Amino acid sequence: MHSGQDRILTTHVGSLPRSAAVTDVVFAQEQGKKPDNAKTIIRAAVDDVVARQVEFGVDIVSDGEMSKISYATYIKDRISGFSGDSDRQPPSDLEDFPGFLERQSRSGGTPSYRRPCCVGDIKLKDMEPVQADIDNLLTAFGKHQPAQCFMNAASPGVIALFQPNKHYPTHAAYLEALADAMAHEYKAIVDAGIILQLDSPDLGLGRHMMFKNKSDEEYQALAAMHVDALNHALAGIPKDMVRLHVCWGNYEGPHHHDAPMEMVLPIALRANVGALLFESSNPRHAHEWVTFADTDLPDDLILVPGVIDSTTNFIEHPKLVAERICRFADIVGRDRVIAGSDCGFSTFAGFGVVDEDIVYAKLKCMADGAAIASEKLWG
Repeated sequence: MHSGQDRILTTHVGSLPRSAAVTDVVFAQEQGKKPDNAKTIIRAAVDDVVARQVEFGVDIVSDGEMSKISYATYIKDRISGFSGDSDRQPPSDLEDFPGFLERQSRSGGTPSYRRPCCVGDIKLKDMEPVQADIDNLLTAFGKHQPAQCFMNAASPGVIALFQPNKHYPTHAAYLEALADAMAHEYKAIVDAGIILQLDSPDLGLGRHMMFKNKSDEEYQALAAMHVDALNHALAGIPKDMVRLHVCWGNYEGPHHHDAPMEMVLPIALRANVGALLFESSNPRHAHEWVTFADTDLPDDLILVPGVIDSTTNFIEHPKLVAERICRFADIVGRDRVIAGSDCGFSTFAGFGVVDEDIVYAKLKCMADGAAIASEKLWG
């Protein structure tokens, strides 16, 4: 993984809008069906989404998470031990505004799909799905020739966040089992030459979900345990092939219970990764670039700030994007910044608040803003 040598590169967090055909396939699979044309549809969708990313100026592309119904629950098809469904626990910020929470629910703003519980031993079950994802992405990469490519994978902590443990005696034991099982997927992605992105919103979102009844000290200790489990799963993987995404939940809402970046950043910095992706554009976290200026950051860490928001249909002005990029370049240097998005644009299949055409317009404005920043930074 590298940043640009003479310009600011662009990327995003991973998920992109899925077509109706893709959505139908992943929901059919969710119901235990096996559509005959599923592989063909997903392969064509990955080719199309990579081509569109390249067309709109994205340098480091993903498969858009075409094969996954969501970024965390997809793992039930790859590792054993999961079954049934679990109760939904809303974030504490939404609990403060029940009228808004009810409105979101009525409008479809709270996606519905199974979130199975852990009811048995966590073991590797099937490597074929990740290998299919790898093959599809590499085929599209070879055809469309972006600068680099990455693939999302769930961290042990975010799996634990959305799929409650009803089997292991302790949370630590559950995390350890998840880390051991997910290590196979992580290694397969990196061995294929693809940058591994670990999605770990449990470090931010977890504060006002699974840790919402804990003290700050308890939350910090438990979140640190999540990072330790992640590092265990990454044993033997070069950190310059790994990037970590942290966020506070990819939804429009008050977010007034979000843990501040000054609390989240030290936890995230425990991870053995080469790059950190984080929210820095939305109204709750746009000011927190100063936290990075006040923190002793590792000399080799690449920052990938979100310079476009993923929960609004506003198309950011390229000059604003450039300003956001330059703030971080002033902190760590132009060679250690990549422009990114706050979060994914289709966290759940069939659900996204940003219109598909606007998603790509936002990606284009990010590329235009990166060009403006590059001119300022390199001259």
